[in-house]
Amino acid sequence: MFLCGSRAQEECLVKLSIVDSSSGRALSGLVRIKDAEGKVIRPAQLMSRGMGLKDGEPLLDWSVLPKATTVELPHRKLTVEAIGGLETEASKISIDLTGKSKADVRLSLLTFHNPREAGWRSANTHLHLMKISRDDCDRYLQEIPKADGLDMVFLSYLERAVADREYTSNRYTDDDLDGLTKASGVVFGNGEEHRHNFAGFGQGYGHVMLLDIQKLIQPVSIGPGIMKEGTDGLPLRRGIETARRDGAKVIWCHNNWGMESLPSWLDKKIHAQNIFDGGTHGSFKDSFYRYLNLGLHVPFSTGTDWFMYDFSRVYVQMEEPLTVKNWLNGLAAGRNYITNGPLLELTVNGKDIGSTIRMTKSGELQVNASGAGRLDFRELQVVVNGKVVKRQSTQKVGGHFEAKLQFKLLVDEPVWLALRTPPPMVKDDPELQTRGTLNEAGRELFGHTSPIYVNVDGSGVWDQTTAKQILAEMQANHKAIVENGKFEDAQAKARVLDVHGTAIDTLKARIEQD
Repeated sequence: MFLCGSRAQEECLVKLSIVDSSSGRALSGLVRIKDAEGKVIRPAQLMSRGMGLKDGEPLLDWSVLPKATTVELPHRKLTVEAIGGLETEASKISIDLTGKSKADVRLSLLTFHNPREAGWRSANTHLHLMKISRDDCDRYLQEIPKADGLDMVFLSYLERAVADREYTSNRYTDDDLDGLTKASGVVFGNGEEHRHNFAGFGQGYGHVMLLDIQKLIQPVSIGPGIMKEGTDGLPLRRGIETARRDGAKVIWCHNNWGMESLPSWLDKKIHAQNIFDGGTHGSFKDSFYRYLNLGLHVPFSTGTDWFMYDFSRVYVQMEEPLTVKNWLNGLAAGRNYITNGPLLELTVNGKDIGSTIRMTKSGELQVNASGAGRLDFRELQVVVNGKVVKRQSTQKVGGHFEAKLQFKLLVDEPVWLALRTPPPMVKDDPELQTRGTLNEAGRELFGHTSPIYVNVDGSGVWDQTTAKQILAEMQANHKAIVENGKFEDAQAKARVLDVHGTAIDTLKARIEQD
């Protein structure tokens, strides 16, 4: 809708608003304004969706519209686009402000899929902000998560020598987070990124998110690689176990990056696994699929690390009310999927994501899967024990894309099943060299459910080849720690190496059983 009046002035006063096309309800969202030559117009009254990002990032072209707002726009022909979260089609309107003093521009968004109606709630599990003022940080957190359609955000504390003086998000207390929740309508939870690197940014023991902590786990960052002082004599395991005793949930960061990832998963100390949270670090097959093929239950998770450079989120099917603990419990149970665009659904024999199906003998499973997205995610893929067994191309439906799969799967051994869209490219992986569709943030689309597990005759999945590969990697990591670590004494070295030695012995014994 476009209404206007006439009066000579330097710029036109335009009231911008976004509404739901069915109910007329006011919505938060993002807008992008361009003139006839394609030049982006960025109203001074609105926050840039790309605040904190590097020059050239596509999100710098989008502005946050938290509510109906009057902005100043030039007297010329313009186009205004709007999106809201991941569940709406895009809307676009052309306007001519030539000679106009004021105008009313309302964009209607069609919701093509509503996960909330089925009890799905979304969150970003990994977020920090730096080098912006506290006022800008407050505004960022109050406006952007809501405009992106998030239900929850975990804002986490971390430390690095000298650099952390500019980590604005470190200054938020639990009371501050409660205030953000009340001001924005998005639930804010706390967290800490507990980590160790051997060099400043090189691989070390790894990084973990400790979410819903009762207190900071000290030291927050371990060793001279990050803190320019101290030794490498503390494993992440110490902090992980302390946080778990306090009731926190533990998420491994950055896919398979970090030497303690393997023993931590084998010893069942981790609640979920992050991927695409501040970089790629490989793909699903480098972490999730290997752990799952050892019979582990591995919930998928994601976030964005520094600033919200993408729309990455985890949808969790949970019981109301929406609280940090309820959401994290649903995540740890594996009732979830990750995405930066496609919205996924999967059932096997009527069982939802995260379920375990127990069979006494071989038989057929009924698989029902679907996906929907504003942009073309190209195809759905059903994955069984790490291999794609079924594909379905997308079709355009109105202003969005859909794909559906229904088939029977014969199972004569234990399996896990999951639904995904084509994985993003990985630079050094010859199997992943096809670039996918880019979303409005300029990132390749991804989507992946946590698995549904199928046990047969009391047994779960076990792949001997994968087990031997992981054993060899843990042994190599053990050696690398001995060679690269700086320890104050033999006891400190043993404290770190015991984490790996125990997992190595356990896995060896399991391999020898077969």
